[in-house]
Amino acid sequence: MCVTSRFDSSVYAQRLAAAAAATENAGLAGLVITPGYDLRYLIGSRAQTFERLTALVLPASGRPTMVVPRLELAALRESAVADLGVAVRDWVDGDDPYRLVGDALGGLPATVAVTDSMTALHLLPLAGVLQTTPVLATEVLRELRMIKDPSEIDALRNAGAAIDRVHARVPEFLVPGRTEADVAADIASAIVAEGHSEVAFIIVGSGPHGADPHHECSNRVLAPGDIVVIDIGGPVEPGYNSDCTRTYSIGEPAAQVAQRYSVLQRAQRAALDCIRPGVTAQQVDAAARDVLAEAGLADYFVHRTGHGIGLSVHEEPYIVAGNDVALAAGMAFSVEPGIYFPGEWGARIEDIVIVTDDGAESVNNRPHELIVVPV
Repeated sequence: MCVTSRFDSSVYAQRLAAAAAATENAGLAGLVITPGYDLRYLIGSRAQTFERLTALVLPASGRPTMVVPRLELAALRESAVADLGVAVRDWVDGDDPYRLVGDALGGLPATVAVTDSMTALHLLPLAGVLQTTPVLATEVLRELRMIKDPSEIDALRNAGAAIDRVHARVPEFLVPGRTEADVAADIASAIVAEGHSEVAFIIVGSGPHGADPHHECSNRVLAPGDIVVIDIGGPVEPGYNSDCTRTYSIGEPAAQVAQRYSVLQRAQRAALDCIRPGVTAQQVDAAARDVLAEAGLADYFVHRTGHGIGLSVHEEPYIVAGNDVALAAGMAFSVEPGIYFPGEWGARIEDIVIVTDDGAESVNNRPHELIVVPV
């Protein structure tokens, strides 16, 4: 059974008002938001993208309008539209929905911003009606979506606790003779059983597969001595995601593995300790990377230190070199340095953290040590 939910309508009313203000400050006539994470963020709608246009038109001033095919009206019932004073302009085949968008903006030509998930199928005819090429709404909505409100923070805490409960069960699945796919199937069941609405991703990287950061699972058979990277996550209603990685050793690890893992643990701790308002995203990345570099392991850390999370598993801010965005209270992102030795093994430690007024709160609280599974 699929159960979905959303926040109280007052949350979406505040978001719409903030988005309209940001649109006006950007000198735009309005936003045009088709189905995707931006639409869910603004009105709680999980409508899908089809060949028929569905779009929220949010002018810089004035009443928002939902342009929707008549046969898709039922999809709005789960959203907050009815409580928000949003006008609904439904249309049928043969009508021009792009003209309805232009009308809702109050005049043409109009400079608008569109969500980055809008398909070319809709973008091109919309640009023709508007008589100008839209810009991306990313810059307008970016600050709003990066700074999580209290309801979002509570949702992320719930997601973090749920995935922690799954990791607590992982050692019972890591039995020599079983395949990575066997373990992944057990984890998938546990993810749903522990409160997620669905599985977003599962990585079970054993032995040399652990050296591939984006390995999923395979028919490789687990054996004593394997190091196993388990990276798992999924959404918890109302759609906010978990994402947590822990590394396991089937039996006692070799001395070199244990030594290198201890360096990784220090690197992740250094990044966590660096987080506070005003610090830049690239400084957090450097905090982890510097520890690994001092130990001669820099070349084995092949990805960014983290990514933002919320309705989407990967969103801004990205914790990476070159990103000078200053952290602010309410931002949520992963801290996940890893080390990868091709053909041998890999390891990663990942927590989701929320920036507080004076530091960071982790929503994941399972041990960071290399977890030894007895054989």
